[in-house]
Amino acid sequence: MSQTRRLAAILAADVAGYSRLIGADEEGTGRIRALRAELIDPKIAAHNGRLVKTTGDGLLVEFASVVDALRCATEVQAGMAERNATTPADKRIEFRIGLHQGDIVVEDGDIFGDGVNVAARLEGLAEPGRICVSARVQEDAVGKLDLTFDDMGDQALRNISRPVRAYRVVMERRADAAKEPAPLPLPDKPSIAALPFQNMSGDPEQDYFADGMVEEIITALSRIRWLFVIARNSTFTYKGQAVDVKQVGRELGVRYVLEGSVRKGGSRVRITAQLIDAATGAYLWADRFDGSLEDVFDLQDQIATSVAGVIEPTVRAAEMQRAGRKPTASLDAYDLYLRARAEVSKDTAAGASEAIALANYAIAIDPSYAPAAAMVGFCRQQQRLRGWGPISDADVAEAVGLARTAIDTGKDDPYALWMGGWVLATMAFEHVAGLNAIERSLALSPNSSVAWMFCGFLHGFANRPGPAIDALERSIRLSPLDPVRWGADGGLGFAYLLAGRYEEAIEWADRALHANPKATFIYGCKAAACGYLDRGDEARECIRRLSEFVPGFTTITRFKRAWEKFCSPTALDIYIDGLRKAGLPEE
Repeated sequence: MSQTRRLAAILAADVAGYSRLIGADEEGTGRIRALRAELIDPKIAAHNGRLVKTTGDGLLVEFASVVDALRCATEVQAGMAERNATTPADKRIEFRIGLHQGDIVVEDGDIFGDGVNVAARLEGLAEPGRICVSARVQEDAVGKLDLTFDDMGDQALRNISRPVRAYRVVMERRADAAKEPAPLPLPDKPSIAALPFQNMSGDPEQDYFADGMVEEIITALSRIRWLFVIARNSTFTYKGQAVDVKQVGRELGVRYVLEGSVRKGGSRVRITAQLIDAATGAYLWADRFDGSLEDVFDLQDQIATSVAGVIEPTVRAAEMQRAGRKPTASLDAYDLYLRARAEVSKDTAAGASEAIALANYAIAIDPSYAPAAAMVGFCRQQQRLRGWGPISDADVAEAVGLARTAIDTGKDDPYALWMGGWVLATMAFEHVAGLNAIERSLALSPNSSVAWMFCGFLHGFANRPGPAIDALERSIRLSPLDPVRWGADGGLGFAYLLAGRYEEAIEWADRALHANPKATFIYGCKAAACGYLDRGDEARECIRRLSEFVPGFTTITRFKRAWEKFCSPTALDIYIDGLRKAGLPEE
């Protein structure tokens, strides 16, 4: 017999009151078997567990990851609670679950050791329908899963020589659940959200690669015009959480959810994907895609095509043949670009600087790589607009030049077009050319929430509040949970100011400032709206906050000088008149 040792997360579970249940219900054993087949075994497989053994009333499962083990446990208990909701109390099947991470001995497929014993003892501490975990599990889960834990203190466990700190997983809905917004209505065409895929490479440093795969799949799906696709920034708010697919469907207003995993090893990559009906939780399709890194773009296209085929089989095959295209011949450049996108998504000064460095490396490898060129320009624009460090005239010239290159060489790449267009409009002040590029991007990828947001801003700068409001509202609908949604909220404040709808301008400005109190341009927008409504105290407070963040905007003359290149004369006059009414001095 061969023995090996390894670190593992161990899940021990048993049925509370098993003897009573079987004695009172001759069909109890069959019901438990059905539960395993319909709920428990699929959850174990979905979270990469290995069912070691079962007894009449219990089971033992091994996981490589604490996060996977705890996700599996919470989803099993949630599924059991849902099934028990309409079952008489005396016939309910309830599991107790214990979780521990520790050293185990593996012998002929079975597992032994203190790690197993601690998990079994913790399961004995759990109440029916509950989960009890050790401190090692709690420490690993904090910050990675949206769960709370009750500290049960040190526990003396039978046949365990040392006390073990135990925690109870809180399974109740949060106290503020009643205040959650109503589910978003479904769009008038098939809708989908692609959740972050799990990184199965065993290396946390490869998270960027798994994230990049999902972003590319979202882009590919977005090219399918009859699909409504939720933006990456909203779906990635679920990263690291134990996800209830039905809740995701309600929160994002979609019918379908795509989830999966990515394993990268050497020159090979494996992508698994599952498509789920968010209304019922039913799995509609699942598949595995294996290939070399050179084939990775084809794998992404295959997933998008397969998803499209499941959702809308009546659409002509030609519309599903290819959802995207290979963006660059160099996988090294592509890998650097994925890393740069991961840095940009942090929405920080340090992230922008690191993204510029990575994108420049990609350009050095492949000078024709339009998305990387556009990203450098976009990050420079963000540095300048948001005060993320000094930006020289040479930096501005480089950003504008790269934006032009990206637009010229990336004529069918939506990322290159919207980033390049925004840079042209806000750094070279070529508003028409910038808007044209963004609108071309939207023609290629009509589900890009960020492109719709920047489209709305440019319509606002041109004093077209109607189209601006339409574009910004569409941006928010496509990415309702976006961490940087405050930008679209603030844009709506500006658009409503131009439309003379001052109460709504203040409402949207307040939403944006609640999410980002350092969003300086929104203080000016709110101050102007308050000026038109003669709300002097609020206006003066906005001006005070604005002067704290940007001392150079403390007079009408300076404010006008800063904004006259962005706005049409009419839009600027509306803005300035409001600030003048708000009490901003002339000089």
